[in-house]
Amino acid sequence: MKLIPLLSILFCTTIHSQREKDSVEIIKLLEKEGLTWRVGNKEGHAECWEATSNAINVMSRPDGSFIDVPVSIMMDPPSNMIGNGGFAFHSNHKIRIDGNSAIVGHNEVSVDVQGKESLSYEVRFLERFDGEWKMVGQSMHFYDHPAENKIDTTSYIQTVDIETGRIETVLQINEHFEAPNWHPEGYLIVNSKGKLYTLDLNTKKLNLLDTGFANKCNNDHGISPDNKWLAISHNDKNNPSTKSYKSAIFIMPISGGTPKRVTTKVPSYWHGWSPNGKTLAYCAERNGNYDVYTIGVKGGEEKRLTTTEGLDDGPEYSPDGKYIYFNSYRTGHMQIWRMLANGKKPEQLTFDEKSNWFPHPSPDGKWIVYIAYTTDEKQNHLFGKQVKLRLMDVETKEIRDITPVFFGGQGTINVPSWSPDSKKLAFVSYSVN
Repeated sequence: MKLIPLLSILFCTTIHSQREKDSVEIIKLLEKEGLTWRVGNKEGHAECWEATSNAINVMSRPDGSFIDVPVSIMMDPPSNMIGNGGFAFHSNHKIRIDGNSAIVGHNEVSVDVQGKESLSYEVRFLERFDGEWKMVGQSMHFYDHPAENKIDTTSYIQTVDIETGRIETVLQINEHFEAPNWHPEGYLIVNSKGKLYTLDLNTKKLNLLDTGFANKCNNDHGISPDNKWLAISHNDKNNPSTKSYKSAIFIMPISGGTPKRVTTKVPSYWHGWSPNGKTLAYCAERNGNYDVYTIGVKGGEEKRLTTTEGLDDGPEYSPDGKYIYFNSYRTGHMQIWRMLANGKKPEQLTFDEKSNWFPHPSPDGKWIVYIAYTTDEKQNHLFGKQVKLRLMDVETKEIRDITPVFFGGQGTINVPSWSPDSKKLAFVSYSVN
């Protein structure tokens, strides 16, 4: 008589555990679908979908009309529809799972490369094929008012003392700002809506930096070792490449001016200067794989340093020029690595269950700071996640937290942001209502 209740408990526990697992897999799939669309990864986007006879893909417009988009378009979208950059985050997921079918409703805030926000409510239809969830349809409803009238996105540009952990807010602003660099003359360089600004640490004043024609800058920019130049990554629509997103690397005077092109192949995303200022390190997609490359500051032939499957990103030189630090998914989990500056002898430095991104060596060479997502985000570095900053002792490899968990991710600390004396870091946290 006692066996039946026990079996019932085990059965219910198993079902609950499976639903939790399915929910996690479904949300990861939705995030992948959105990310691959924005970066122009057609193959990856097609993997998220399955064409079925009852597929539905409907979008409503503010005037009440509807657009019926064939699912075939989602599996093989035209180049002008996909790869326009930006990012999005979901909230208020409502998931209903019935065997091998699921319906998910959620809010989505999208931010394009110019910083323009839009708000929609989306219903996703999914089915399980051979044990793997796939999207089979969706219904998207865009609100008739700009998202900024319905949401409140606040950026907190902050500094943290690595010894005391004290966090100071330099600027709180109801706009989306990203990726601070720290200049020795007492100001930060930050990105917002495709443009760059200087932020005076004393007066707290923002000033637009003249970047010439480069008005679609992403959050990959940084100051040269002699503090005279700025490397930027700009979505160059004039590039003849057929790829939809065309980020290229340029350099320009630190005080502003006309950028000079460095890379011709796209997409390319700057991440590091060599200590002598002669070489740039960057992440680039060539033939479907993102790897670490270097190139002379005057341009020329690029050199590929990593060749493994999986994303390699965020390359940055050590102050002595011996190593390049980067993050890699080559083991099936995003971890911090380093290699010799010529690409030889790769060495894994972190081994935990967090998703670890963007290692930045301190100017004195003693520390590595990086951002850690508290959950496994695979190869994604999304906005709107729970993250924290962690500090590694270069000599002992010991790691400690230097911030509590906060709301951030993409844009928080993509680029070098150490103070010149290696005592503080600049970063950005966010709140969204």
